[in-house]
Amino acid sequence: MRLFIRLIGTWLFALAVVLVIVDGTRSLAASELVITALGQVWQDVHPQSLEGLRAFLASRLFGPLLEQGVDALLGFPAWAVIGVPGLLLAYAGRSRRSRTFLTQDGI
Repeated sequence: MRLFIRLIGTWLFALAVVLVIVDGTRSLAASELVITALGQVWQDVHPQSLEGLRAFLASRLFGPLLEQGVDALLGFPAWAVIGVPGLLLAYAGRSRRSRTFLTQDGI
């Protein structure tokens, strides 16, 4: 299970690095800071699923509250929204090594 969690975390972090590189390239081309929001990336990749999420949230009891939360999340930089969970999952899936420190007598 730990391997699966670490693998997903690594993939998410790699995707975040790609998104940072894309934003950096766009920033260099525009000669100004360009940060792509998660909503824009999602709209570019698969707009039908984004509309499906909005329709799903509209049909729920706390739909307006959930929609505000999702809109706030979609406004954040894509690399941050994907990279932070990636780092957390990679950290959670790390192998637990017992660290043995040598004392002066053990040298």
